[in-house]
Amino acid sequence: MKRFYLITNEGKDPEGIYTKRIAEYIRKHGGDAVCVDGERFSDEQLPGESVDCILVLGGDGTLLRAARNMMDNDIPLLGINLGTLGYLAEVESANLEAALDQLLRDDFTREERMMLVGQVDKQGTGEENFALNDIVISRCGSLQILTFHIYVNGQFLNSYSADGIIVATPTGSTGYNMSAGGPIVEPCARLLLLTPICPHTLNTRSIILAPEDEIRIEIPQGRDGHLQTVEANFDGSHKIILQTGDHIVISKAAKTTGILKLNTESFLSVLHKKMSE
Repeated sequence: MKRFYLITNEGKDPEGIYTKRIAEYIRKHGGDAVCVDGERFSDEQLPGESVDCILVLGGDGTLLRAARNMMDNDIPLLGINLGTLGYLAEVESANLEAALDQLLRDDFTREERMMLVGQVDKQGTGEENFALNDIVISRCGSLQILTFHIYVNGQFLNSYSADGIIVATPTGSTGYNMSAGGPIVEPCARLLLLTPICPHTLNTRSIILAPEDEIRIEIPQGRDGHLQTVEANFDGSHKIILQTGDHIVISKAAKTTGILKLNTESFLSVLHKKMSE
């Protein structure tokens, strides 16, 4: 690899110290680096020549935004963690030069991570968005118990009374899904996770579905026939307001996100370290 695109969360690197350090190291060792602000980047900013790798400096949130914005370019991502707890951002700031050396000599593996597509039907109009981690349907405004009707492949599954519903990928299993009590899954697996948020029953658990399954979440009337208003959040960075009568259909996206792995440490070993921090 020689040509790199650096996306930096300037809130995590306000002085640009790490960004400059990485760019200078790459150029010093015969590569090329283009730097952009992580809050304002888009695929239109990609340079005309081909890019071998996108280095994402910040945390998991910055990498998730990069995955959604760059998904049409088939360029692998590598996360450099400048935050606290990161599952997606593999490289720590203390190991920058060693990681860059591996990239420059093509010493890495590429994992293809499945993504989600959510097709929203809102008052008869459609909108489509993507997520690498999860799509979360949750309340907005005042505290209230929400009701959801869930269908899988057209068959009614259940009505949930909860604070929200999470549909997550294996990559997203260590995010909000884990915080809500859902299972942790090996990130290269192929499946869908359906996890209620604070369910108001005693026997509601996460459900694991096949990657080919299609999940339809309908927003019915609330208690006593009241209008329900909820938010559909895509990786926590893009939201759509839904109301009673609207629905969203969630399934595996046709495209994947390429994530570069530099170490040979197992997922369980990494998980053990992260959970011990």
